[in-house]
Amino acid sequence: MLIKIRKASDIRPSEITSHSAYLERRRFLKAGVSAFAGLGLARAGIAEAAIQRGPGKLEAIPDIRETGYRPEESVTEYEHITTYNNFYEFGTDKSDPHRNAGKLNTRPWTIVVDGECEEPGEIGIEEILSGFAQEERIYRLRCVEAWSMVVPWVGVPLADLLKRFKPTSSARYVAFETLLDPKQMPGQRVPVLPWPYREGLRIDEATHPLSLIATGLYGEVLPNQNGAPLRLVVPWKYGFKSIKSIVRISFTRDEPEAAWNKQNPREYGFYSNVNPDVDHPRWSQKYHRVIGAGLFAGKEKTLPFNGYADEVADLYAGMDLRKYF
Repeated sequence: MLIKIRKASDIRPSEITSHSAYLERRRFLKAGVSAFAGLGLARAGIAEAAIQRGPGKLEAIPDIRETGYRPEESVTEYEHITTYNNFYEFGTDKSDPHRNAGKLNTRPWTIVVDGECEEPGEIGIEEILSGFAQEERIYRLRCVEAWSMVVPWVGVPLADLLKRFKPTSSARYVAFETLLDPKQMPGQRVPVLPWPYREGLRIDEATHPLSLIATGLYGEVLPNQNGAPLRLVVPWKYGFKSIKSIVRISFTRDEPEAAWNKQNPREYGFYSNVNPDVDHPRWSQKYHRVIGAGLFAGKEKTLPFNGYADEVADLYAGMDLRKYF
């Protein structure tokens, strides 16, 4: 009999929202199916091995690789993930991206990679989809606004993409930039943020195994409102660090500009790791609500690094996380 050893990063039943596959999944579990669900561990059982699949609205991504980056439990419903979004390029209301992002043209799409690397160049979305193994990674998403989801991303480890361009020893950070096109992104006509949206990571954060360049969710290519065709996913940081619709990646010596940090450094630090002990100046970060959990669901306790402390806390050894928030 296999005994499951849970990590802090494993998602508990109380931390997830419902999905139609849940009852079927539980039926298999009751029949005796068990699996290791920690990072890097193989999964067992027919129900537990299934890749999460969407409603077939968009192009399916073929040959998705199953990974251990997934819990046993169900994930946030597709409808919630695709209609409740922060993507200010399409408006500041949660429903604006779903309404306004449909005209964004995501084919063709090319990312420029430059800076402190031996082989700067360009790479297109089609090459990323066909030239790299696509993996399913089910991660928590914790917004700085104190709400959360559980998202079945599909994508490529960011480290695999970055190493193709051979960063030099001078590359201490990785900078990211979103498309600037007010005709397609009407929210950019309003100066709510310094456009284009920019973000950045330290090189060791960017190359950590959890960091992902997402190409899809629920087994299909990314919907426009979720950051198509390529977005960053860094699950131990607040969601605004996971920049969407990326067109440039640059290796830099110095700490790069980050949109929300530039807009209001008092409220949004460069690191923006999920930390329940450091409140936002205008609200507590100790608890969060789960999107889709229902009207009577209580708030959930927020875990350090969004529950991924076992994997990432060593990146910040010796740092004062209240100062470098």
